[in-house]
Amino acid sequence: MAYELNIPLTDAQRPGVDFDTEEIWQMRVDLAAVFRMSAHYGFNEGVDNHYSALLPGRNDLFLINPYGFSFSELTASSLLICDFNGNVLSGRGKPEASAFWIHARVHKMKPNIRVLLHSHMPNATALCAIDRDPFDWSIQSSLRFYGIVAVDKEYNGLALDQSEGDRIAASLGDAKVVFMRNHGISVGAATIAEAWDDLYYVERAAEVQVKAWSTGAKMAPVSHEIASAVAKGERDSHPASARLHLESVKRFLNHAAPGYAS
Repeated sequence: MAYELNIPLTDAQRPGVDFDTEEIWQMRVDLAAVFRMSAHYGFNEGVDNHYSALLPGRNDLFLINPYGFSFSELTASSLLICDFNGNVLSGRGKPEASAFWIHARVHKMKPNIRVLLHSHMPNATALCAIDRDPFDWSIQSSLRFYGIVAVDKEYNGLALDQSEGDRIAASLGDAKVVFMRNHGISVGAATIAEAWDDLYYVERAAEVQVKAWSTGAKMAPVSHEIASAVAKGERDSHPASARLHLESVKRFLNHAAPGYAS
């Protein structure tokens, strides 16, 4: 469920930033690619869910999707640039209310989280509904997240004030993925490529976990030592493999839906 942002805005003054640089445009293209591929995989719900990225060299301005558009419609030029007061400094429209309250607060409190993806992906969200840890570490695809998953157990309803974003920010200490009990997941990362890669793989891991539990059979978790070693290997190679993953996404979209980069 989505709500229009309705907060008193401050007088917005365009900061000393050129919003038309090649670096910012490339960020727009990359984030638009992630929106489109998320739609391709069914990671979004209607016009809900939202992704954001702090602008290069800025800790106070971020790209985010406008309210009322499906991920499948978004393009590089349609993304908004907002400040932490809810002012839209570039783009048409405004962010959805919960999108602003979650993303503005996380980026403000944790500027090292350059990218935040919030989604209600079906399998990962299913794991948010159960009263236990989301993974039992019995499947290789989940081991890449060993030690970097947090669970926010304090569901307080719709995110229409800063409390939800503050809790997510607090959960994203050493964690990269937050399972928000009764809600959905948020993935934080230093780059768009790394955030996308984790979003994709956490849903794949969740899908296998749900299927494994559905058998009713006893699970076979691996040892802490092996899980830690696998996780370290995955994280060490993550920046490079994530870049390759995002490049493959853009090649696919350049053929299937080139309008994303407009």
